[in-house]
Amino acid sequence: MSDNQHEHTDTHLDGAGFETRAIHAGYRPDPTTGAVIPPIYATSTYAQDGVGGLRGGYEYSRSANPTRTALESTLAALEGAAHGFAFASGLAAEDTLIRALCRPGDHVVLPNDAYGGTFRLFDKVATNWGLAHSPAPVTDPDAVRAAIRPGETKIVWLETPTNPLLSIGDIEALAAVAHDAGALLVVDNTFASSYLQQPLALGADVVVHSTTKYAGGHSDVVGGALVTDDAELAEKIGYHQNAIGGVAGPFDAWLVLRGLKTLALRMERHSDNAERIADFLSGHPSVSQVIYPGLAEHPGHAVASRQMKRYGGMVSFRVRGGEEQALAICAATSVFTLGESLGGVESLIEHPGRMTHASVAGTDLEVPADLVRLSVGIESVEDLLADLDRALGVSGS
Repeated sequence: MSDNQHEHTDTHLDGAGFETRAIHAGYRPDPTTGAVIPPIYATSTYAQDGVGGLRGGYEYSRSANPTRTALESTLAALEGAAHGFAFASGLAAEDTLIRALCRPGDHVVLPNDAYGGTFRLFDKVATNWGLAHSPAPVTDPDAVRAAIRPGETKIVWLETPTNPLLSIGDIEALAAVAHDAGALLVVDNTFASSYLQQPLALGADVVVHSTTKYAGGHSDVVGGALVTDDAELAEKIGYHQNAIGGVAGPFDAWLVLRGLKTLALRMERHSDNAERIADFLSGHPSVSQVIYPGLAEHPGHAVASRQMKRYGGMVSFRVRGGEEQALAICAATSVFTLGESLGGVESLIEHPGRMTHASVAGTDLEVPADLVRLSVGIESVEDLLADLDRALGVSGS
């Protein structure tokens, strides 16, 4: 594999807008056929021109594949970075990053309302490897600073917005906290997407994505990504990506590439619809709290306004009837599909305590039982509002 396989080198797009980079970065029309979309290179190995005579640096598709290279270059370009890495899932990306940057005896500070799968990876897998972790609220830089163990903490892990409580962490402030302690700031940018938020520009060292979500955008692929602008970190990540092997296959890479081309358009519509739904829920008598960074009363509204382009498509809310009513609402919708995951064109509804975050039950990260999480899609917003209104009416009767 060539040294620059994971390096974004589309210098002709320097200064280009996000939408232009999303469509053109990572691949130029095929010189032989003129094909404007990257082929799906369904191959495991590559012919060599003599021993060690690699064509374009390709020898084996675990190490590199041209379709994956196109995706990795595009992901890097969209985060304003030089190096991108695509994986078989978001958790495969996270696991590779942990192994690349941490050693037994090290320590990581996690959000106190982290995604359940991330917490499970650290709490049930990485601890057996000797990696310690502590929770801290991402909203409080002083609390994060206090959770750091001098000389031991290697990573401050940040989600913003968090999943599912949509807490907002100040990326710039937390980068300073991490760097003052000699640690790295890793930002899971899945909920915001590359379009709405640029963590590396605010001081983060590595960006994580579940490309299953907004990047892919159509609920038809599972994938993950790591992006960094640091050449030394990129070398470590690239080595471990190849050594561990949890890479994105060419078909999956192609699907994520297709999704990225419309990311900007979709995120605008997701945000439009989510804002309308948050306003509707705020005035509903069955709803005790609406959690959406776009609402002025959200405690992280000012920070989100500063570091996000818009506020995204995720809305959580709590109901006055407790867990029973929350479950009834989830069962009563028809346009909102009851299901896990998020970020697709279709709207989803779920009960985090019983579904995506069941793995944190009984821990400091346990989520409220009366919480409902919405992934607001790009359907007609009037249909979404009517569906929620009906479900709230049924559950409250």
